[in-house]
Amino acid sequence: QVRLVESGGGSVQSGGSLRLSCTASEDNFRTNCMGWFRQVPRKEREEVATFESGGTTSYAGSVKGRFTISKDNAKNTLYLQMNSMKAEDTTMYYCAAKREACAFQEPFNYWGRGTQVTVSS
Repeated sequence: QVRLVESGGGSVQSGGSLRLSCTASEDNFRTNCMGWFRQVPRKEREEVATFESGGTTSYAGSVKGRFTISKDNAKNTLYLQMNSMKAEDTTMYYCAAKREACAFQEPFNYWGRGTQVTVSS
């Protein structure tokens, strides 16, 4: 089973920046849709951003204009650049992937274990 591994989490002050990375355990792992999710305790998991294989991206309203999702196909690595960070961005961030297109309702079936992001005010 392919594993996704996140990195880049940490602590930052409000207004600061972090960049998360996500790589697959197998070099030849290819999917049509990858995304970043976050889970705040006692709240529903939020889809932060998605990246379609053709380059189409989507963002949650709460991060639009501050976060940027991108993918380096040569490195098979997904990124999430987070700028102008706020205290409410504090939580675990997870990388996920699925072979279907992002617009399809099939769930993401490949997940990482998450990386903690903490923003102090």
